[in-house]
Amino acid sequence: MKLIHRVGYYLGGFSIGLVLLAFFLGGKKTSCSYGPNARTIKNISIKKHFYSEAAQASMASYNLDTLAISNLIKTGDVNFSESDTKSEGCKMYLIENELHDKPVELRVLNCDSTATIQSFIFK
Repeated sequence: MKLIHRVGYYLGGFSIGLVLLAFFLGGKKTSCSYGPNARTIKNISIKKHFYSEAAQASMASYNLDTLAISNLIKTGDVNFSESDTKSEGCKMYLIENELHDKPVELRVLNCDSTATIQSFIFK
């Protein structure tokens, strides 16, 4: 069998496999969150959110609701060098993002079943 025939069969089978994979996984909510940032954001996003008094006051002063904060968390980047990831129990994460072209910092206390937004600061 010639090399061109082998390549043709390989590409044909590979493309059929991709189509089947897209068909089976297309409707499901699958994600590839393997990096530390993506895993932390996903972990915080799926938990019930609570807001501290300081965070509620900041949200009220900037006319933001909980949906805007959730979107900031989901699209933000975790600053691990400023976060407290070594503590036992609840860990404190600093999530950085931008809102209206201004940098925003969220401090989130991530516990086993809840995530508490401690502060919301425009820089």
